Amino acid sequence: MITAARRASHGAAKFCGVFLFGTLVYAPAFSQDYGETPYVPTSQNVVDKMLDAAKVGPKDYVIDLGSGDGRMIITAARKYGARGFGVELDKQLVKRANELAAKAGVAERAKFYARDLFKTDLRPATVITLYLLPEVNLMLRPKLLTLRAGTRIVSHDFDMGEWTPDLSFALKDPDKPVGRDQQSKVFYWVVPAKASGKWRWQLPGGGKPQVFELALNQKFQHVEGTLAVDGRKAAIEDAKLAGAVVSFSAAIAGNGTSVRYQFSGRISGDTLKGQARIARDQAEQRYAWHATRIEHWEPAHASLPPPVPPPTGY
Repeated sequence: MITAARRASHGAAKFCGVFLFGTLVYAPAFSQDYGETPYVPTSQNVVDKMLDAAKVGPKDYVIDLGSGDGRMIITAARKYGARGFGVELDKQLVKRANELAAKAGVAERAKFYARDLFKTDLRPATVITLYLLPEVNLMLRPKLLTLRAGTRIVSHDFDMGEWTPDLSFALKDPDKPVGRDQQSKVFYWVVPAKASGKWRWQLPGGGKPQVFELALNQKFQHVEGTLAVDGRKAAIEDAKLAGAVVSFSAAIAGNGTSVRYQFSGRISGDTLKGQARIARDQAEQRYAWHATRIEHWEPAHASLPPPVPPPTGY
């Protein structure tokens, strides 16, 4: 929900107060003004779709940034069996959300606090939900990327700039109080592990261990690079990074034949463990795969310029 919790700084507060995508123009009868920023609730059908997109379940801990009347966390607890909390700057809305959680019988699993979202510890979350203005999303993005790999993030209406979503879709939203097309968008990401760097391991081959080196470049969840086997190098193909799980393949020629390598594993710090499949001469062998990162370099997204805060002169 777009609420007063979006005022992450003095400049952002003034910005949010005057620029809410036509809320004050298009729907003054539907938006309730709780201070400087009008309260724009997320429709219940959009709440359901956002939680469905993240595949929320009883083992999840959900944090909602800008929680409004609490419907996101209350639904996560009541319908999906999850736990979590919401943060909101407007104390009146926080009080109302806690009352509604008690009324729904989920007060022990759904709690709400008057708190600045930028000062909130997000590390316990397995799922983050948000309905923030685009500029605030970008200001929050660096913090989200530091969360545990595999954390799921779902945003109502607004994306994360150059961080492309893993999933996005639009849905009809006849109860939406802002805009003209009565449609909402949902964006979904999985926080990627830090995969960039040089990785090394050995596997059996030709009577003696072969030395493998993987050089990975990363921008958000997108990876590319090269695989070298005993010094013979090729670009990796079909590279994917989903949370902490990385997979790729490569075909490397040598000794008059071409060998195809396929790897899939999970990153944990500077170790990478999984399964390897090696196909040569119409025969395939499988091995346990254990790699170690021997060189570090920053992902490309780490060097992107920081988002520009909203102007303070509004």
